[in-house]
Amino acid sequence: MTDSANPRDSIHPSLEQALQMPRIAIESTEPVVNEGRFAAKAIIGRPVAVCTRIFTDGHDKLAAAVCWRQKGEQTWRRTSLKATGNDWWEGEFTPTQVALHEFRIEAWWDLYETYRYELGKKHAAGVPVELEVEEGRLHVERAVQRSEGELRGTLEDILGRLNHSHLSEERVSVLLASETANAMRAADPRDHCSESAAFPLDVERTRAEFASWYELFPRSETDSPERHGTFRDVIKRLPMIRDMGFDVLYFPPIHPIGRTHRKGRNNSLEAGPNDPGSPYAIGSEDGGHDAIHPELGDFDDFRALVQAAADKGLEIALDFAIQCSQDHPWLKEHPGWFSWRPDGTIKYAENPPKKYQDIVNVDFYADDAMPDLWNALRDVVWLWVEQGVKIFRVDNPHTKPLPFWEWLIADIRARDPDVMFLSEAFTRPAVMAGLGKVGFNQSYTYFTWRNTKQEMGEYLTELNETPWRDCYRPNFFVNTPDINPFFLHTSGRPGFLIRAALATMGSGLWGMYSGFELCEAAPVPGKEEYLNSEKYEIRPRDYRAPGNIIWEIAQLNRIRRQNPALHTHLGFQLYHVANDNILYFGKRTADRSNFILVAVCMDPHNAQEGSFELPLWEFGLPDDAQTYGEDLMNGHRWTWYGKSQWMRIEPWHLPFGIWRLTPPSAEPDMQVGQ
Repeated sequence: MTDSANPRDSIHPSLEQALQMPRIAIESTEPVVNEGRFAAKAIIGRPVAVCTRIFTDGHDKLAAAVCWRQKGEQTWRRTSLKATGNDWWEGEFTPTQVALHEFRIEAWWDLYETYRYELGKKHAAGVPVELEVEEGRLHVERAVQRSEGELRGTLEDILGRLNHSHLSEERVSVLLASETANAMRAADPRDHCSESAAFPLDVERTRAEFASWYELFPRSETDSPERHGTFRDVIKRLPMIRDMGFDVLYFPPIHPIGRTHRKGRNNSLEAGPNDPGSPYAIGSEDGGHDAIHPELGDFDDFRALVQAAADKGLEIALDFAIQCSQDHPWLKEHPGWFSWRPDGTIKYAENPPKKYQDIVNVDFYADDAMPDLWNALRDVVWLWVEQGVKIFRVDNPHTKPLPFWEWLIADIRARDPDVMFLSEAFTRPAVMAGLGKVGFNQSYTYFTWRNTKQEMGEYLTELNETPWRDCYRPNFFVNTPDINPFFLHTSGRPGFLIRAALATMGSGLWGMYSGFELCEAAPVPGKEEYLNSEKYEIRPRDYRAPGNIIWEIAQLNRIRRQNPALHTHLGFQLYHVANDNILYFGKRTADRSNFILVAVCMDPHNAQEGSFELPLWEFGLPDDAQTYGEDLMNGHRWTWYGKSQWMRIEPWHLPFGIWRLTPPSAEPDMQVGQ
């Protein structure tokens, strides 16, 4: 083996290489995803917390900064980092544009701070410092020469005081002064400056992390199962949806539905003449993904709905499902985009034991599909963006190539950075995280199947840790047309309130499929599926039916809007309560100015009680401190005395408590209603 073939050559530098290597090490920077291969996620106007480890040889003082800019800008913005111990440095910066950004870390020897530290030690020890004072004067003199403007004037004034004073104590005082330190820091030549790589940061709009989603089938917005609902009918529902506190209204596919192998009621293989079919069987003689089901209306009706929703603070989200009925125009126009069996029949979709005879999938890597299919799918998304849609819920993205998503999302967001994509992926953790890395703004989660105190506590904690917190935004849907959770089958009204509280308090993003507010739970026996599924029939509802939880949902959404700690899944902390059926946690802003405590009874049938602790240590308070509480569901306020407290939750009344905790330094107005 020759020397050049030796793998150790790459890690053992030559002398010439070593002489050029940085003297200061910058390591373990966060937030960074896959060493910068993918962009970490951030929100416009919200500080990005940065931490990094910086060290060098010797004992000289270091200084460091985080530098950031919008991708493509020439100049960097810069803010100082603070040493927090054991070579760790922390700081933050706040992006002000929705765009792809980048940031890097800079570190250098802080010559003057090193000098100032040594001068202070010697002076305090009574060591003669005449020579050190002269060294300090020369430091300032050189700083004057390399400065200009107001900074130069400040340094010249400091130098004048040093030159005109003959008293050693006065000169030491000037050299140690914070004013001098600040000016010298601004004029620092940054010797031995090291720079990290530039790390990407995807800065997105607020709704990427804080939104309440409501899902409905437009065709069911009718007064009779015999009459197909329309976009104009949906407009009539908008005030009610807004008043419940939702800001995203999401539709399953609104395209023409195929007739070949159309599914009948309850997913039967035989459809009756009036069965509407599954909207996921996209495509008929009326068109494909770029068309609207004719019974819903036309493009003018759709644009009118988008505008009416916007007038009420709602955004319309559409389903982007990359699948076709066997009547989709693409099968005739582009047969090479699909997979065909040896007998000449087309291969339909399967998820054993489930079969979807009414659906066929495209083949992304078929010879005829690259790049035409990819471009066609991108053009479908852009068509709907042009109609005013900025949010897409993507059906089963984990069954499509990750390179496709990385390209498509980047392409669309380069044209309009406000466009967002929600990943409907229930699959392996690495794949779910991978979808977040390639650009999905938010994702469905395992929340639906976390039912015990331990399961939910562990999951919420995990989502707040790396790598998840930097690449994955969880949207806690309490149900979907495909998922009627086992927990809800027998838990009654308390069970629905439990899941609503967990979703709304646990994440800044949550969603529900219509019928949840009516506590609908009739299942296909033994399955997490709805009996008489709306996927296969038109289902009008009486949204004012007795037993609904509309008021509670509206109140939960109001609490979310009014408390910044609830605008994200981050800031979660699990706390102790002496009961295995009560989940007790806090959500708090970084500065603790908004501190919410949540206690949820995970048992929908029985009262639960136990001792718990107020997290006084989070405010630096002693165990006997006095704090203030407010029940955010009913407005009741009180004073808490000490750390140890007791709770009792009766699920038939309300299976959760949501309290705002206020320390004595910020005493609230105790008059209810103010």
